[in-house]
Amino acid sequence: EVQLVESGGGLVQAGGSLRLSCAASGFTFDDYDIGWFRQAPGKEREGVSCISSSDGSTYYADSVKGRFTISSDNAKNTVYLRMNSLKPEDTAVYYCAIKESSWLPCYYGMDYWGKGTLVTVSS
Repeated sequence: EVQLVESGGGLVQAGGSLRLSCAASGFTFDDYDIGWFRQAPGKEREGVSCISSSDGSTYYADSVKGRFTISSDNAKNTVYLRMNSLKPEDTAVYYCAIKESSWLPCYYGMDYWGKGTLVTVSS
């Protein structure tokens, strides 16, 4: 059974930083894509960042480019999202998700999701 467990969320002041972790287990894909998504109250879920294990390609939403960094520790099957210069509009529940690499772009077609971790940025 594939499991994804997010951690690292919390309350931070605007301008502060957090690092989210996503520990993945139970998957047998040789190549996979792991993404971070977020959903703010009253808004649709959006892709924040994504990384492909096959070549290490990374992707970022325009709203977080230059502030967020995705990275992975393959030995630990863990993906991180370093979030700097946080803004109140970054407040959301952050989810990680995984799929086996395919022809679909990194963010699309995720098969397994974590339960999320709440990030709250105060002004």
